[in-house]
Amino acid sequence: MPTYRDEAVVLRTHQLGEADRIITMLGKHRGKIRAVAKGVRRTSSRFGSHVEPFMVVDLQCYEGRSLDVIQQAESLGSYGSPIAADYASFTAANVIVETADRLTDEASPQQYLLLVGALRALARGDHGPSLILDSYLLRALSIAGWAPTFGDCAVTGAPGPHTAFVAQLGGVVADAVAPPGVPRLNAETIELLGALLTGDWAVADASGRSTRGQASGVIAAYVQWHLERGLKSLNHLDRAVTAP
Repeated sequence: MPTYRDEAVVLRTHQLGEADRIITMLGKHRGKIRAVAKGVRRTSSRFGSHVEPFMVVDLQCYEGRSLDVIQQAESLGSYGSPIAADYASFTAANVIVETADRLTDEASPQQYLLLVGALRALARGDHGPSLILDSYLLRALSIAGWAPTFGDCAVTGAPGPHTAFVAQLGGVVADAVAPPGVPRLNAETIELLGALLTGDWAVADASGRSTRGQASGVIAAYVQWHLERGLKSLNHLDRAVTAP
């Protein structure tokens, strides 16, 4: 059987039989990987702790007909335990890996590095979990080709600032093309959205609770519009994610 090595993030796991698991991962070079970790649920497993969700691993597999088989896995980033220790971070991480799973099938080094960076930031507590999550969502969609606009009108290109946000149209739009009843954003929220998209953490960290809450709602609507099916993990997102 042909074998391969890759660096990968564990997205999710499913039990298989009495002792095995199916591990779904995002590989840096191979894209989506689904592989069996044989005997991983036994206490004697040599790599069981390395293939838990949110872990970054150096992986060796051999190719199977429907599922590959993991031969070796060594930890490169042990983010699972610190993320699981904080519920707000844990719920944010679940949204992040579900989004990565939905957005990426083929290899995308940009998506992979963005995912690793988001999980690392959550594990270290670099910023508030809601800010890390929202920044990841905006950037992941941008890499996928759905970059929102928070300055000029997404429809006409008319210079901003604009206050009407329409997910279906790609971002903020001028009053002349804004449908009736669309959400209106204040200047602070628009500034935060732009900061999250570009990685201006000084602005993001200084934002207030209400501003973060409005931005999170806008981003969730934008993500779910483009993914067409709702993210299940968003329903379990901890309210503390929107706290300052």
